[in-house]
Amino acid sequence: MNNESWHLSKSVPISIIAGFIMQFAGFVWWTSQLDSRVEVNTSEIVRLEVRTDKLEEIVQSQAVTLGRMDENIKSIRVILEGMARQK
Repeated sequence: MNNESWHLSKSVPISIIAGFIMQFAGFVWWTSQLDSRVEVNTSEIVRLEVRTDKLEEIVQSQAVTLGRMDENIKSIRVILEGMARQK
Protein backbone atom coordinates (compact mmCIF):
# COMPACT_ATOMS: atom_id res chain seq x y z
CA MET A 1 0.00 0.00 0.00
CA ASN A 2 1.37 3.38 -1.02
CA ASN A 3 0.99 6.10 1.69
CA GLU A 4 1.81 9.03 -0.52
CA SER A 5 -0.30 12.08 0.27
CA TRP A 6 -1.79 14.18 -2.47
CA HIS A 7 0.59 16.70 -3.99
CA LEU A 8 0.71 19.09 -6.87
CA SER A 9 3.10 18.36 -9.64
CA LYS A 10 5.56 21.09 -10.48
CA SER A 11 4.62 20.70 -14.12
CA VAL A 12 1.22 22.42 -13.55
CA PRO A 13 1.63 26.11 -14.42
CA ILE A 14 0.68 28.65 -11.76
CA SER A 15 -1.46 30.44 -14.38
CA ILE A 16 -3.82 27.44 -14.56
CA ILE A 17 -4.17 27.40 -10.78
CA ALA A 18 -4.77 31.17 -10.78
CA GLY A 19 -7.32 30.73 -13.57
CA PHE A 20 -9.26 28.13 -11.57
CA ILE A 21 -9.24 30.37 -8.52
CA MET A 22 -10.49 33.32 -10.58
CA GLN A 23 -13.23 31.20 -12.15
CA PHE A 24 -14.35 30.04 -8.74
CA ALA A 25 -14.37 33.61 -7.41
CA GLY A 26 -16.35 34.71 -10.45
CA PHE A 27 -18.85 31.93 -9.91
CA VAL A 28 -19.28 32.89 -6.26
CA TRP A 29 -19.77 36.56 -7.24
CA TRP A 30 -22.28 35.65 -9.99
CA THR A 31 -24.23 33.43 -7.59
CA SER A 32 -24.44 36.17 -4.97
CA GLN A 33 -25.62 38.67 -7.60
CA LEU A 34 -28.24 36.19 -8.80
CA ASP A 35 -29.45 35.65 -5.24
CA SER A 36 -29.69 39.41 -4.74
CA ARG A 37 -31.76 39.84 -7.91
CA VAL A 38 -34.07 37.00 -6.87
CA GLU A 39 -34.67 38.67 -3.51
CA VAL A 40 -35.41 42.02 -5.17
CA ASN A 41 -37.81 40.37 -7.61
CA THR A 42 -39.55 38.52 -4.79
CA SER A 43 -40.15 41.72 -2.84
CA GLU A 44 -41.37 43.49 -6.00
CA ILE A 45 -43.80 40.65 -6.71
CA VAL A 46 -45.23 40.91 -3.20
CA ARG A 47 -45.55 44.70 -3.56
CA LEU A 48 -47.30 44.32 -6.92
CA GLU A 49 -49.66 41.68 -5.55
CA VAL A 50 -50.73 44.04 -2.76
CA ARG A 51 -51.18 46.87 -5.25
CA THR A 52 -53.17 44.63 -7.61
CA ASP A 53 -55.46 43.58 -4.75
CA LYS A 54 -56.12 47.23 -3.88
CA LEU A 55 -56.80 48.09 -7.52
CA GLU A 56 -59.21 45.17 -7.84
CA GLU A 57 -61.12 46.45 -4.79
CA ILE A 58 -61.28 49.95 -6.29
CA VAL A 59 -62.46 48.63 -9.67
CA GLN A 60 -65.14 46.52 -7.99
CA SER A 61 -66.33 49.54 -6.03
CA GLN A 62 -66.43 51.64 -9.19
CA ALA A 63 -68.39 48.94 -11.00
CA VAL A 64 -71.01 48.96 -8.23
CA THR A 65 -71.17 52.77 -8.32
CA LEU A 66 -71.50 52.74 -12.12
CA GLY A 67 -74.35 50.23 -11.89
CA ARG A 68 -76.15 52.44 -9.37
CA MET A 69 -75.66 55.48 -11.59
CA ASP A 70 -77.04 53.57 -14.58
CA GLU A 71 -80.13 52.57 -12.61
CA ASN A 72 -80.62 56.17 -11.41
CA ILE A 73 -80.38 57.43 -15.00
CA LYS A 74 -82.95 54.86 -16.10
CA SER A 75 -85.29 55.97 -13.30
CA ILE A 76 -84.84 59.62 -14.23
CA ARG A 77 -85.57 58.80 -17.90
CA VAL A 78 -88.78 56.96 -16.94
CA ILE A 79 -89.90 59.92 -14.82
CA LEU A 80 -89.11 62.42 -17.57
CA GLU A 81 -90.89 60.34 -20.22
CA GLY A 82 -93.93 60.14 -17.92
CA MET A 83 -93.85 63.89 -17.43
CA ALA A 84 -93.57 64.43 -21.19
CA ARG A 85 -96.65 62.25 -21.83
CA GLN A 86 -98.69 64.18 -19.32
CA LYS A 87 -98.29 67.47 -21.20
